[in-house]
Amino acid sequence: MASDEKLIMTLNAEQLRLQETRDRQIPWKKWGPYLSERQWGTVREDYSALGNAWDYFSHDQSRSRAYRWGEDGIAGISDDQQQLCFAIALWNGKDPILKERLFGLTNSEGNHGEDVKEYYFYLDSTPTHSYMKYLYKYPQAAYPYVNLVETNRSRNAYELEYELLDTDIFDQDRYFDIYVEYAKQSPEDILIQVTMVNRGPDQAELHLLPTLWFRNTWSWHPDQAKPILRQTDDSEHTSTLVASHPQLGDRYLYCDASVPLLFTENETNTERIFGTPNASPYVKDGINNYVVLNRTNAVNPQQVGTKASAHYQLVLGAGQTQTIHLRLTHTPPPETDSQVMQGFAENFQARQQEADTFYENVISQNVSEDARNVMRQALAGLLWTKQYYYYDVGEWRKGDEVHKYLAANRNTGRNQSWFNLVAEDIISMPDKWEYPWFAAWDLAFHTIPLALVDLDFAKEQLELMIRVWYMHPNGQLPAYEWNFSDVNPPVHGLAAWRIYLQEQQQRGQGDRDFLARIFQKLLMNFTWWVNRKDVEGKNVFQGGFLGLDNIGIFDRSAPLPTGVSLTQSDGTSWMAMYCLNLMQIALELAKEDPVYQEMAYKFYEHFVHIAAAMDRVGIHEDELWDQEDGFFYDFLQLPNGQAIRIKVRSLVGLLSLGATLVMSGEHLHHRTPELEKRLLWLTQHHPELTQTLTNLDKPGPTGMRMLSVLNEDKLRRILARLLDPAEFLSDYGIRSMSRFYKDHPFIYSDRGQYFRVDYEPAESTTGMFGGNSNWRGPIWFPMNLILIEALLKLHCYYGNEFKVECPTGSGRMLTLLEVVDELANRLTQIFLRNEEGERPVYGETKKFQTDPHWRDLILFYEYFHGDNGAGIGASHQTGWTALVATMIQLHAEGLETYRPEPVEQTELQPKQREASLLSS
Repeated sequence: MASDEKLIMTLNAEQLRLQETRDRQIPWKKWGPYLSERQWGTVREDYSALGNAWDYFSHDQSRSRAYRWGEDGIAGISDDQQQLCFAIALWNGKDPILKERLFGLTNSEGNHGEDVKEYYFYLDSTPTHSYMKYLYKYPQAAYPYVNLVETNRSRNAYELEYELLDTDIFDQDRYFDIYVEYAKQSPEDILIQVTMVNRGPDQAELHLLPTLWFRNTWSWHPDQAKPILRQTDDSEHTSTLVASHPQLGDRYLYCDASVPLLFTENETNTERIFGTPNASPYVKDGINNYVVLNRTNAVNPQQVGTKASAHYQLVLGAGQTQTIHLRLTHTPPPETDSQVMQGFAENFQARQQEADTFYENVISQNVSEDARNVMRQALAGLLWTKQYYYYDVGEWRKGDEVHKYLAANRNTGRNQSWFNLVAEDIISMPDKWEYPWFAAWDLAFHTIPLALVDLDFAKEQLELMIRVWYMHPNGQLPAYEWNFSDVNPPVHGLAAWRIYLQEQQQRGQGDRDFLARIFQKLLMNFTWWVNRKDVEGKNVFQGGFLGLDNIGIFDRSAPLPTGVSLTQSDGTSWMAMYCLNLMQIALELAKEDPVYQEMAYKFYEHFVHIAAAMDRVGIHEDELWDQEDGFFYDFLQLPNGQAIRIKVRSLVGLLSLGATLVMSGEHLHHRTPELEKRLLWLTQHHPELTQTLTNLDKPGPTGMRMLSVLNEDKLRRILARLLDPAEFLSDYGIRSMSRFYKDHPFIYSDRGQYFRVDYEPAESTTGMFGGNSNWRGPIWFPMNLILIEALLKLHCYYGNEFKVECPTGSGRMLTLLEVVDELANRLTQIFLRNEEGERPVYGETKKFQTDPHWRDLILFYEYFHGDNGAGIGASHQTGWTALVATMIQLHAEGLETYRPEPVEQTELQPKQREASLLSS
């Protein structure tokens, strides 16, 4: 037997499916959790004159109004073009509407911005979605829609959000646990299991409506053939739906038991929405009206349509469990009824066991059972939040037959310069309800934990943003759909390099072609930054929004009050980091192509100019470094030339740590001799550029070379603040703002206007950017990752002899490696049970802390309370907060294995060499 065949035999079943997807083009990922969880209220569906997306297409309209650009549902799946969709709908006999989609508040309704008001959990998923599990908690009393809206709207920014648990609707456990599971027999044959548990003390009514429907494309493109759903002849034990689509072909949904099938059209109920007659009596909310309002004429008696549901009417006794089986497949009905669900239980169990085996291989054996549960749910959530994202900006701007009367508003409105953007892909979303659209810098962070389970998908996601149909012709990366022209931090280079190293660790060999493709496009993006955001050519950057919504005293996306310019320490540090990310990539590519030495030197030279601008030789007011405080700050440049430093200690100043590159002296001397020669020349002829930083020309205590904005004195001064509990060091990670401002707010006045910054460890009280995020105190996982990466590099340079006090003032001296372990541990403690058996992420919410049916379910919030670790913001941000999986792995595997640059092939362990052979 050939050696590569032996290696393939050693792969577990899910790894083999990934291999088959990559090499043999078997489409294991064709079907997946690609439905959005909120399509209403999005920019894509907004055809209003003023761009008020939340009001133009509301939750109330969503059951009756056909979407233009995508579909949403509960625990749903679709094909990768979202032509055919499946999800569940529920009714408890009391709700005013079917529960077809998740409810939440719009930005104006919530006292801290938009927020989903439901409890649902992503419990499991493999990367090919061969097995998935989802849990939705459905109350048995009428859902309190009005109560949630009115109570939250009445609260101010200083009060807590009013949550669904606060309504007492879950008292006495009067709710159903609805588990939805999927197991693939083949890429086109999907077994579906819905398990319903009555947690309450009394029997309760439950209607389950597994629903199949087509995304509406025919209304916007009348020349397209319309697909059709129809019923086949029912058997004694099965009801069958046939879905016929001109591109997708035929699919069959087999429903366990002979149950009624309800048919309608995925068409707008124009009578309800616009007050005009319907073209057909069968419209999108027809099934809702049939079940809830008992309108028997609302569904099509001919048993055809473009949306259909099986209608299971159940009564579950107290504590009773009932399970329904379905099968979505390309296989036509078998000859005998008994064959439809044949082997269902065995195949389901096999996929579940294969998922367990896959994660046993992913998650370190040193991880505790509690941490293993957290890590697995984090990765499951990351995989569940993939979404089919469709947005053709040119077509959207033109309107169509339905929206043509609004086309004129597009010429000067939102995203009008992004004529090139045509998105039609499966993309990792930050949160499929709160943020059901990509954000470029979020996506870069998503790829790091994604690479733990699916390297190829992680790489595809990074490359997506640099495709010509995403990247603007001027080189800018699209930010997010509310404003593609806004500015996100340039972190694509950081993510690409980290994934390259992860691939080498997993497969024994990094993908140099991937690295080269990324590098070429990021050159364009880097040039855009230099041309657009360094307006005076002084190597200090303005940036704008930069993702850190309200961290400063001004709204960074709006004109400054006095017309002055704001030079941003974080904007400048981001660019210094970007230089080093691209320099690192160029150095790696130069190992095989000496031409890249020229590019590496370009970024070296650019970096030293930026570093020199941040802190020039001598004491100056118009530079970012403040010698008195030992910190980097923003400064305002007034029209008269005066510079005023904005002395607010925040992540703005800490980001300088990230501007660090470490490499071996051997690499510099033997592999890139031209680079070494030129940097020595620059150092000798322009010492003013390198005197205030750590340069590559001298080896450090470990023999490594380092290029960093910080010399040892600056590093120690910044770390003293970083590790100070009175400033940045929380029990749960690094805060985004110094706690000093809790009792000493920063106030800036200008011509009678006052601007203030307080330490706010939880929700924002400023209302800036809608008030649904806060960078003035809470803990954010992506920024903690950047700081941890920086400290690991610094340790590689300084070694074990370099120690700092941690926490500051404690007398406890740690190496930087030990500091990293301390930070990673603090971050993971947010989610793990403490000595009292409680998870800090859930704060004072007792249901999550003590109830056996809630306490092991994990929500991955957008950010976390700076003092107690409680989760805040978007509750399903298993995009970048899935980085907790990376932190758990980092803490468990031992940090000594960290390397700042790739190892040579000869240094690989035998297992890695085998993986290298397999990947090639």
